[in-house]
Amino acid sequence: MNLVEVMVATPAARARAIETVVAAFAADPAFRFFFQDDASFDDQAATFAGYLFDRRVLRDAVRIVDGGASVAMWDAPSPPRGDSRVETPPLDLPTDTLARLDAYEAAVHPALPTSPHWYLGVLATHPNFAGRRWGRAVMAAGLRRAAADDLPAYLETTNPYNVDVYRRAGWEVTTSMGFETINVWIMSYAGRPPSRDLLPQEERGRR
Repeated sequence: MNLVEVMVATPAARARAIETVVAAFAADPAFRFFFQDDASFDDQAATFAGYLFDRRVLRDAVRIVDGGASVAMWDAPSPPRGDSRVETPPLDLPTDTLARLDAYEAAVHPALPTSPHWYLGVLATHPNFAGRRWGRAVMAAGLRRAAADDLPAYLETTNPYNVDVYRRAGWEVTTSMGFETINVWIMSYAGRPPSRDLLPQEERGRR
């Protein structure tokens, strides 16, 4: 088995993580709904990916492989109290794009549990590195943290291909719904927490 070094991301990984998310989500139904103009897709998707990264990186909730070629961005059950580091500037996107993002959030958020849980907001591997199982590696740390807290883990996807991928990784569909032109699957983790022994170099340090 090839070992992979999973790191806690710092702001230095921002550019590469954004590049990875934009490339990985180029055909994602939700991203294509949010950012409908092909000419501005890359720029708007990058702005959004940067916003998501910034919201999580200073909470130590982003894991990366190879400097950001694969990235997992998690939300903890609640942010640290009084921690000004987690404040994020508002999204700088066109009004119509923000309206679509808000409409999606308003439709999908109620389908997530109101009880405490860990949420996998972004999981992406750059297409150039597909097939190396890096996605499972960066996902594992959050799953272990959820297990340590004795809390469930959830995610959502709008890509039907990903539903089977996540199922093979131990997730199961809890809710499915339609929104505008896309389908949304809410999934919870039903597998065993990944063993740290499988990834002995994980989180060995920050860089």
